[in-house]
Amino acid sequence: MLVIKRKKGESLLIGENIEVTVISIENGAVKLAINAPKTVSILRNELYKEVTEENKKAAIGDMSLLKKLKKDK
Repeated sequence: MLVIKRKKGESLLIGENIEVTVISIENGAVKLAINAPKTVSILRNELYKEVTEENKKAAIGDMSLLKKLKKDK
């Protein structure tokens, strides 16, 4: 893991085509601007985890439904 300090207005590059800029720092929160190609997916980590969990639950539910359908035949 890379740890880097940036001040307001400073940025960093990820590869050649993703730029992350510090927009503001207020009350312990940092606001970032991310400039990346539209093909790059950008999600907050907590949102990614939530979606992953929901997908797992849906898949388990689908398997239960499939097993029930198989038994009913």
